[in-house]
Amino acid sequence: MKTKSTVLILFILVLFTTARAQTYDTVWLSSLDISKATLGWGKPGADVSCMGNPIRLSGTEYQKGFGTHANSMLYVKLNNGSQRFRAVVGIDDEEKLTTGSVVFSIYGDNSLLWKSNVVKSGGPPEVVDISVNRVDTLILMAEGTSDGISYDHADWADACFLVSGDKPVTVNRRFEEAIVLTPKAQLTPRINGAKIYGVRPGHDFLYKIPATGERPMTYAASGLPKQLQLDPATGIITGKVAKTGRYEVIFKATNKLGTTNRKFMIVVGDQIALTPPLGWNSWNCFACAIDQDKVKAAADAMVNSGLADHGWCYINIDDCWMVKPESDDSVVGGITRDAAGNMNTNKKFPDVKALTEYVHQKGLKIGIYSGPGPQTCAGYEACYQHENVDARRFSDWGFDYLKYDWCAYEQIAKDHSLPELKKPYLVMRKALDNASRDIVYSLCQYGMGDVWEWGAEVGGNCWRTTGDITDDWSSMEGIGFNQAGHEKYAGPGHWNDPDMLVVGMVGWGPQLHPTRLSPNEQYTHISLWALLASPLLIGCDMTQLDDFTYGLLTNDEVLDINQDPLGKQAGRILQVGGMELWAKDLEDGSKAIGLFNRSLFPAPLTVTWKDLGINGSYIVRDVWSQSDEGKYDQKYTATIPAHGVKLIRIYR
Repeated sequence: MKTKSTVLILFILVLFTTARAQTYDTVWLSSLDISKATLGWGKPGADVSCMGNPIRLSGTEYQKGFGTHANSMLYVKLNNGSQRFRAVVGIDDEEKLTTGSVVFSIYGDNSLLWKSNVVKSGGPPEVVDISVNRVDTLILMAEGTSDGISYDHADWADACFLVSGDKPVTVNRRFEEAIVLTPKAQLTPRINGAKIYGVRPGHDFLYKIPATGERPMTYAASGLPKQLQLDPATGIITGKVAKTGRYEVIFKATNKLGTTNRKFMIVVGDQIALTPPLGWNSWNCFACAIDQDKVKAAADAMVNSGLADHGWCYINIDDCWMVKPESDDSVVGGITRDAAGNMNTNKKFPDVKALTEYVHQKGLKIGIYSGPGPQTCAGYEACYQHENVDARRFSDWGFDYLKYDWCAYEQIAKDHSLPELKKPYLVMRKALDNASRDIVYSLCQYGMGDVWEWGAEVGGNCWRTTGDITDDWSSMEGIGFNQAGHEKYAGPGHWNDPDMLVVGMVGWGPQLHPTRLSPNEQYTHISLWALLASPLLIGCDMTQLDDFTYGLLTNDEVLDINQDPLGKQAGRILQVGGMELWAKDLEDGSKAIGLFNRSLFPAPLTVTWKDLGINGSYIVRDVWSQSDEGKYDQKYTATIPAHGVKLIRIYR
């Protein structure tokens, strides 16, 4: 007769034998559809790095793997069919001599399963071998550290699943409903936009009073300098003011439902761009597919959609409007300059002067693009050794904004020393000063040499602090949250620029697609850029605005934070894990605060008045919903969605 202990031993032996007999299929991560990954730069690599090279870590070459770039994320649906996940992670040897640093993380459903130490370029890789047998969805992440994401070529070498059931599949990120938080504009009149405007003495003044409300609407202004004229039907103010000074004006807008007034300050002096530019740029939408008709359509859309009624006013043409040297294309090829040295346009822009007049007649402004090198980024004619004639050309055409892109000047510059980095921008600054027009001067050189420290010194009104943005979380997050510390260099007339907006229909032309940012990420994008006092340049096709995108771009309280006359850029005041607080002082004594959650899961975040250097009770206002939440004493707590934000203003 068998004892209970004998039965137990036999049972364990059966289980052990069964387990040993269990076989698993090996499924390589690179065999799945890794195109669903989001990357901070480059393309997902199946068995190659993000640059397309064989995967190598510390001298060892791997035949299998997933090459990516921080910040990156890949969702894999396991359906409880996988038992283990294995990989070797590190920064690819193609960046061995650089300063890349990455932290790899693996999440299973709502829990962190594994996290690496900081893995550095040229350093040893780390080995992953974890159980995933109770996991439905696995999230593989490679994130940059405090030094940003440059050179963070992250590899998941020999990455595979041991599978005993359903095979894993990659999936898109979790769906989020696009909820419009911005209340619809009232039918009664409301004047929006900046409260201050700078113009140089004797230069053309052009301003359209932005106002929402039922049409028809009439406009009036008291205190307007006598050299300026206001069209009461359109709200467009034109003219020239010769005398320097500060002119306090009262705008009035009236429709059948009522009248509203608003103070406005005109500053005639040596500074322009007293608030960050608000407008549109063609690149993130159309890239080199841009043409004159698309620019006119953008101007029409800005007015007809009502965006102009909220203060949006620049229509900026990016690259590819000029002639492309040595091109045999009958549309963009041809003679780059006329006999007088003036730059020619290609056939997609048959009459630029007529185009600028078309935009100006709508009360909008228009911008142009070039660079200090022989050619632009896309290989078109640029300004090298023609700066004076080109500045006059831009002025004569009637342009109000110049984006000046480093690109091919790399062939001219001796090195990246500060004198070499400053030189081409000083040359064009002098040329613009000799032109008789106010032209906002936007330096585009990707943050080289810590441009925020000297951009104003060379006469820039704004300067790019970063590389190009793309429409994914890793790019937007990596750029936006790395602006901390730059705030002391921004102010009226000179702004840090973390690049253009990537909401709505984007695509870099000619094919467009909805932004890959989730709804929460888009709220984070607009909220952070508003707090940063960044130029806000819409990058989408404004003829295809949906209700959600329109709500993102027309919340006047959000735009007021960006356009605040005090001109302060927000700074980071707290960072705990993936949670961050950013705060910005406003002219009226209130504070704008962003509570951000950079992590994958909702989490609470508290801002204390002590963090802000204040004390007592304050009213907390939800800026996106434009509603007061109540009075809070010493602190405020909110639960922030994954990759989301709570944007508040506190006041007494």
